[in-house]
Amino acid sequence: MTAAQGPARRGRGRPSRTEAESGPGARDRILAAAREQFSERGYDKASIRGIAKAAGVDSALVHHYFGTKDEVFAAAIEVTFEPAQGVVDTVGEGMDGAGERLARFFFSVWENPATRTPLLAIIRSAVTHEAAAKILRAFVMRRLIERVEADLDVPNPRFRAELAASHMVGIAMVRYVVKVEPLASADPEEIIELVAPTLQRYLTEQPSE
Repeated sequence: MTAAQGPARRGRGRPSRTEAESGPGARDRILAAAREQFSERGYDKASIRGIAKAAGVDSALVHHYFGTKDEVFAAAIEVTFEPAQGVVDTVGEGMDGAGERLARFFFSVWENPATRTPLLAIIRSAVTHEAAAKILRAFVMRRLIERVEADLDVPNPRFRAELAASHMVGIAMVRYVVKVEPLASADPEEIIELVAPTLQRYLTEQPSE
């Protein structure tokens, strides 16, 4: 059969990707699949191939958009922490009542299942794998701590910002990860009432003369 008589045969090699596989939504699907895989399997067991399969794309497309597994994890952190970056605006509103606003913002993120689930996945991965912990540390320092630090008018502002962050991360670990009672089932308002003054002190208290 000649070319004029019928369609030309496709040569061997990788099939061309359809629009559904490589179109504008592919990157978002890969990120959603990555968050799901890291959540369900942890950093160690999650793989580029598994993420690609869950997203309905070729593994090469994951590498094209993100490169290595570390870079996929970093991108997943970026998306996951988008709501948490509002903490910067919360502190930037002014120092009066900053501790309470920070505590309320924290619980607004963690009490919402849609944002809590991926955050739990990130924290669990960081606790069990040093590469994941390194990526998370770099992100938290660059996108949260350093930006909060810039709004503080106190000695050692980075140290103060880190203390506030560590306090809230500790609560997250005990309440949502380890689920120690009675903290795990306590009313958020009760926790906020007790925690807010401590956060306020971290962020604003000047040393005594």
